[in-house]
Amino acid sequence: QAIERQELDLYYQPILAMASGQVAGMEALLRWHHPIHGSIAPDDFIPLAEETGLIIPIGQWVLREACRQMRCWRTTLPGSEKLYVSVNVSGKQLTHCGFARQVAEILSDTGIPAHSLRLEITESVLMDNAELAMRAVEKLRALGVELYIDDFGTGYSSLSYIQRFAINTIKIDRSFVEVINDQGDRSELIKS
Repeated sequence: QAIERQELDLYYQPILAMASGQVAGMEALLRWHHPIHGSIAPDDFIPLAEETGLIIPIGQWVLREACRQMRCWRTTLPGSEKLYVSVNVSGKQLTHCGFARQVAEILSDTGIPAHSLRLEITESVLMDNAELAMRAVEKLRALGVELYIDDFGTGYSSLSYIQRFAINTIKIDRSFVEVINDQGDRSELIKS
């Protein structure tokens, strides 16, 4: 009932271009503000939403709201035509029948170009349902949406396997980055 009661909210984390220091885009982060339990962390409700299948309507709301907000920024902020919004997509969403069609409808309804939307998928989603995921990725790429692999390095995939998917960017897991100053030997891995 959180969607109907308008208890879900999106926060936007800026993504900076390292070369210029300018905001290049935003990552949409979902929060649930329960009237009795207060703020509920995504880690506490997303697994349940996945298990029950409610991730499909929640994910659709997130995608629509993030695109609506991007359209608002693009029409009110000067120089914002290059901004993009990044949205995490669950495995159930990605492999749900008609997901690419939903994305196309949301882009059309909100009026933002496909290249302004980045969908983030964890590598485990690609590995667990490889054939279904590959078909979904191909449809999304045909729309012009950019695709990222999020938290890369936490699963068992290899770069040669990842090449099969038409992925724009790989976001390595924070566990690689957190130790840069602690262990100099890992800095070469980060540069690569």
